[in-house]
Amino acid sequence: MISSIAQETPPRRFNMAAYCIAPAAATRPNAQALVVVHDPAATAPAEVWTFAQLEEAVLCIASGLKAAGLAPGARILIRLENTSTYALVFFGAIAGGFVPVPTSPQLTEPEVRFVLDTAGVEAIAVGESLGLKTLPGGVRAFADDEIAGMIARGTRAPWADTAADDAAFLVYTSGTTARPKGVLHAQRSAFGRRPMYQGWYGIGPNDRMLSAGAFNWTYTLGTGLTDPWANGATAIIYTGEKDPALWPRIIAQNDATIFGATPGLYRQILKYAQPARADFGRLRHGLVAGETSPPGLFEEWTAETGTELYEALGMSEISTYVSSSPSVPRKAGTVGKPQPGRRIAILPLEGGTEPLGLGKEGLLAVHRSDPGLMLGYWNRPQEEAQVYRDEWFIGGDLAAIDEDGYVIHCGRTNDLMNALGYRVSPKEVEAVLGEHPHVGEVACAEVPVRDDVSVIAAFIVPAEGVKPDTAHIQRFAAERLAPYKRPREIVLVDTLPRTPNGKLMRSALTLPSGPQTAKT
Repeated sequence: MISSIAQETPPRRFNMAAYCIAPAAATRPNAQALVVVHDPAATAPAEVWTFAQLEEAVLCIASGLKAAGLAPGARILIRLENTSTYALVFFGAIAGGFVPVPTSPQLTEPEVRFVLDTAGVEAIAVGESLGLKTLPGGVRAFADDEIAGMIARGTRAPWADTAADDAAFLVYTSGTTARPKGVLHAQRSAFGRRPMYQGWYGIGPNDRMLSAGAFNWTYTLGTGLTDPWANGATAIIYTGEKDPALWPRIIAQNDATIFGATPGLYRQILKYAQPARADFGRLRHGLVAGETSPPGLFEEWTAETGTELYEALGMSEISTYVSSSPSVPRKAGTVGKPQPGRRIAILPLEGGTEPLGLGKEGLLAVHRSDPGLMLGYWNRPQEEAQVYRDEWFIGGDLAAIDEDGYVIHCGRTNDLMNALGYRVSPKEVEAVLGEHPHVGEVACAEVPVRDDVSVIAAFIVPAEGVKPDTAHIQRFAAERLAPYKRPREIVLVDTLPRTPNGKLMRSALTLPSGPQTAKT
């Protein structure tokens, strides 16, 4: 499938940080670029940065890194707390032609050392409480106060004259392997996000984009900072207590017009904040990405708040490329349509490059000419070769395209469960069980019960105030699923395992021992 709108080609010389910041700094220097909120009860934000101030800080950091002796292309690992310094270092490094490697402050020392060793890191920006016992030889450390000193001295560097295909940043992702792999993105990656502006956000310069994630999360670095700034809009980041009941107040007090979060957080807001339509101020709509949305979320959110949620599908290698938006109405059972200019296809599981017809399930692929697509996996040529089929990049998503051009997401190839020789998507089973009135949340996985036997298990968070009858849930499933698709185990849990950013950790779903497990 090829979009009817051709995607733009980035300029030959292109710097991602300059593209995001310089235009607004020149035309709207006093407009708010970044608002940082620590305390939702405070009468004013903790920090407010204009585009002029943002440009000054970023170029001063670029100058300071260069003065420290780093050469263009040097990898700089970021291990900082959830503060604005994180964003300034990330964009400052790119502005100077260096390659930041953003990491979570929650990584353990062995995990950080793995990145240090495999990425060939030459410097590390490290917070006071996140120091390492030792650093590899030749790695330069920049502490918080040294970074603050670079900004205070006010010595600006010019924007680095980088090519569109030069490296911009390197992000590590777990993917489907036991060892995290580095996804290397080009400077053009920011230009490649342009189809998202109206294909997902519906964003303009007067918008105020609030992201629920931390500064270190690539969802926040992209959706929360890169894209709002590239549109001259204001980015708002909340760094305080992660109480879901607080979000309506944060949204309203800071005049957020767009809110970005995971489906799980929207569900928690509905449950714990019990919001009304008047609670969200000027909010126009919300953005959803990061994991599969539970059944009924969109309808419940709209009914309670009067605003829409727009979903997007993407991955670390390209960000989002399929979505609904204010101009692409949501269609139940689908994720949305390919964003304007994206070239996608559904390819056969067994191989080949001839796209499948409408309604046929296969591998979702995006054309390798897309400017948002990664440069490659850092020093992992064998894994990189596995995700390309001639001119198509295959990220592991199973999907089909319906007669209206909407994409139906059918799960991940690595999530597929094997039941009696059949491939079963956990999403299909979850969608059925999620319709049961006693089910609040549900996740399914293939789990071992003996050394040589695995079964489908359903892990269920009960609906509020309900004690589920697992036998009734089994009968409910039997009426709606083929025998090989039915869960053989039902486990009642208080919560589903998630990453700090809210993504479901399907690999952490394991069978307990005890009476809460129901068998068929």
